[in-house]
Amino acid sequence: WRSSTIKLILPLYSSFLPLQCTWLSPKRWLNLQEYQSKRLMQESGVAVQRFYVADTASEALEAAKRLNAKEIVLKAQILAGGRGKGVFDSGLKGGVHLTKDPAKVGDLANKMLGFNLITKQTSKDGVKVKTVMVAEALDISRETYFAILMDRACNGPVMVGSPQGGMDIEEVAASNPELIFKEVIDIFEGVRDDQALCMAANLGFKGPLQRQAADQIKRLYDLFLKVDATQVEFRQKDVFAMDDMTESDPTEMEAAKWDLKYIGMDGNIACFVNGAGLAMATCDIIDLHGGKPANFLDLGGGVKERQVYEAFKLLTTDPKVEAILINIFGGIVNCAIIAKGITKACRELELKVPLVVRLEGTNVQEAKRILAESGLPITAAENLDDAAKKAVAAIKK
Repeated sequence: WRSSTIKLILPLYSSFLPLQCTWLSPKRWLNLQEYQSKRLMQESGVAVQRFYVADTASEALEAAKRLNAKEIVLKAQILAGGRGKGVFDSGLKGGVHLTKDPAKVGDLANKMLGFNLITKQTSKDGVKVKTVMVAEALDISRETYFAILMDRACNGPVMVGSPQGGMDIEEVAASNPELIFKEVIDIFEGVRDDQALCMAANLGFKGPLQRQAADQIKRLYDLFLKVDATQVEFRQKDVFAMDDMTESDPTEMEAAKWDLKYIGMDGNIACFVNGAGLAMATCDIIDLHGGKPANFLDLGGGVKERQVYEAFKLLTTDPKVEAILINIFGGIVNCAIIAKGITKACRELELKVPLVVRLEGTNVQEAKRILAESGLPITAAENLDDAAKKAVAAIKK
């Protein structure tokens, strides 16, 4: 087992993915660095190489000495792929380095930490490296592929494996489909011994290694269940507490504190809605009438007055915003709560840009009364089309 490596593709994060829209990019609301994923695997008894994490060059050097390994791998920790072929603005080439001399680790780390690493998955400016992982390098005699995935067709989790690792699994599936093996897991029974052993054999493990590989497969499934992998319900507070947000947009980070879903765009009309589908419809209709959305801000379902206030703060701090369009469809959301939050925010933040409001649904008449009697320059809209036209017209004026 130690002389072989299973290449793990583990979905250790949950995702919130807005539907396709011209200006929207998918956003993952949980980001774990490589070393954090390794720690999760360690806690479930999955075999990973010995490693340390360092924030300074001196810590990296000390970690390399403590490892006392034949060879050491130093890896920059950023939330992007292609690190090995990346380039630092310090001049250092490669975000992954191997060395047999622990003394060199400090110098290499010194050229990584505090510098931007540019890879094929980052912007042209790259991402600043604040942490490095110092790990024991293991000799890899063979690479295999193994994953545990949720499969709708099977109504549950499925193990997928191939003895052909070290390359794009989609390429293997296309050129050698007979080398892709699947095992459907009974959600009530879990991974059976015979299934784990069969998958280990299909991965090319023989003799004692087959039993060891089967044991690791079962431990990986335990981890899969433990962290609710691939599920949308955010129940794993301990895992989400590890969320690395150092590379996230500051506005998105602030929005997340108030359970708001925010995605910035390039336009000048702020969209303030409840529901991802409604947000996209609002963006589309603004564009249809000649405007450009400045953001995607989703209040969600369990709205509180304070959330509305904090949402306004986020929108008004964006210098690009020249008008705000509020589009609320009150099902489980009480429109009167939204209206109170709007009037409070307008007064306390001294709103300077035009505000167009369309409300529909629960307690809407009370909400419209609150807005009408507020004495604030709020433009009411009858429907979404009317709201978009008025918001675009407000900017043109």
